[in-house]
Amino acid sequence: MDIRNIAIIAHVDHGKTTLVDELLKQSGTYRENQATTERAMDSNDIERERGITILAKCTSVEHGGVRINIVDTPGHADFGGEVERILSMVDGVVLLVDAAEGPMPQTKFVTSKALALGLRPIVVLNKVDRPDGDPDKALDDCFDLFANLGATDEQLDFPHLYASGRNGWCDPTLDGPRKDLNALFDLIIAHVPPPRQREALHQPFRMLATTLSADPFIGRILTGRVESGKLKAGDTVKALSRNGEKLEQFRVSKVLAFRGLSQQAIEVAEAGDIVTIAGMTKATVADTLCDLSMDIPLPAQPIDPPTITVTFGINDSPLAGRDGKKVQSRVIRERLMKEAELNVAIKVADTPGGDAFEVSGRGELQMGVLIENMRREGFELSISRPRVIFREEDGVRLEPIEEVTIDVDDEYTGAVVEKLTGPRKGDLVEMKPAGAGKTRIIAHVPSRGLIGYQGEFLTDTRGSGVLNRIFHTWAPHKGPIQGRRQGVLISMEAGTAVAYALWNLEERGKMFVVPQDPVYEGMIIGEHSRDNDLEVNPLKGKKLTNVRASGTDEAVRLTPPVLMSLEQAIAYIDDDELVEVTPSAFRLRKRFLDANERKRQSRAAS
Repeated sequence: MDIRNIAIIAHVDHGKTTLVDELLKQSGTYRENQATTERAMDSNDIERERGITILAKCTSVEHGGVRINIVDTPGHADFGGEVERILSMVDGVVLLVDAAEGPMPQTKFVTSKALALGLRPIVVLNKVDRPDGDPDKALDDCFDLFANLGATDEQLDFPHLYASGRNGWCDPTLDGPRKDLNALFDLIIAHVPPPRQREALHQPFRMLATTLSADPFIGRILTGRVESGKLKAGDTVKALSRNGEKLEQFRVSKVLAFRGLSQQAIEVAEAGDIVTIAGMTKATVADTLCDLSMDIPLPAQPIDPPTITVTFGINDSPLAGRDGKKVQSRVIRERLMKEAELNVAIKVADTPGGDAFEVSGRGELQMGVLIENMRREGFELSISRPRVIFREEDGVRLEPIEEVTIDVDDEYTGAVVEKLTGPRKGDLVEMKPAGAGKTRIIAHVPSRGLIGYQGEFLTDTRGSGVLNRIFHTWAPHKGPIQGRRQGVLISMEAGTAVAYALWNLEERGKMFVVPQDPVYEGMIIGEHSRDNDLEVNPLKGKKLTNVRASGTDEAVRLTPPVLMSLEQAIAYIDDDELVEVTPSAFRLRKRFLDANERKRQSRAAS
């Protein structure tokens, strides 16, 4: 069967996974009476809860006698490690752009990778039925984006379609019949070239592994595109590392191909097919699986380096071990090493003490998803504040700079610009009207200045602003950047928080705990209204006497506490604080110092 390999790329929430749902339905993948779920490709629990795609996934549909292999890619740059490998498997990309928002920062990131590989994009302007949609402007912005990214004349001459993924239609013109997605199917078949690997059917087998996963029944499995030759179950092949070193020789136990939302065993995989194979024990992502006669590995796409690092340690608080079952440093290390093997964008290193681990990645969201997954698996952890990774080039210290794109109501523009260009040392690049009473602000800001800014931004814009960020470049260090301004309220006692005590502490600042929450000495229970830390007693109850008087039995009315998400908590803490993560809760606390560290700090203070 003739085949086409494509990837669908888009910014977060531009309708990529919803469009794939409709492609599956209209291609006859589902039975007529089959029960289906919305966003079927988002199979991970966290993906469904947050409404974002984290893991790249493959599917395939048939149209007019042609099999179309579709790769659904993550829309967030924090998960770009998935994108960079996946794009090497496809021969074309469908760029989905919201007709109202236009191309956004994450669109820029993934598109730059696709253009660098020489792929010719198809632009689909989605959500054109939105009342605030402006598809003509979005199309012009796409052309400008391609030009700025150095696209060739052939790539700039891209075809475009108008669509509404949720309503299941796509047309070459804005006033088309709006019935189905046949125009998109036909354009993919006509515009995307068939795999050039089809010409290499009679050469020895070679395949570059792009994703690694595990199956409970068949074990370790690798997915990639067959570059040359044929493969069937029972064949003996070998694995070569990126530098040509032989890793292992193994017998292929299964050859699976994507058929709709599932994988099915096939007899023969041919050059150009995207398949999953099983049977290996050592081979991993970026390795070459090939015939025994081959000695030269396939070139692998380089992965952008990590920009932040977070320390993962054991939970050593007084409440440790009450919720989770996986608390030992050995178990935590095994889990992190497994994650680093599956996710090529994450690096793990041991600290000198051996009881904590430095985990480096692309951003706070990627770290937050990893921590959330571990928490749900029963781990207990202590997490430090994210730290930016610096570089040294020619004796100059460099730091990562991010491009920040903000859509905000006109009345809050001044506050946002002041925060970004003042204490956070950003440079304003562009500020223009975005329509509907909004302004679009583009600025280049040090990554250090953006850690912990999301919550402050939502407060400054009354929750109406939208902030997107993407790695831009490395630049000389911009000097010190002020961190959190407020101090914290620290518990001086261990026990259970009392409503009366919290009520009396409200004048000191905002609370993070509620009555009956367990607290311990050193735990952070609130934010101080001033810039210094304050030790308080959240266990102090009301003194009872036999004397009754008017006004003494005042009702306790507590202000609702500040409840942070995991990412907000990690970004909020200071360098001497930690987030205690357990399966049922996460708490903020001061870092417990050993005797030597206390002596060192006291000597430094004196």
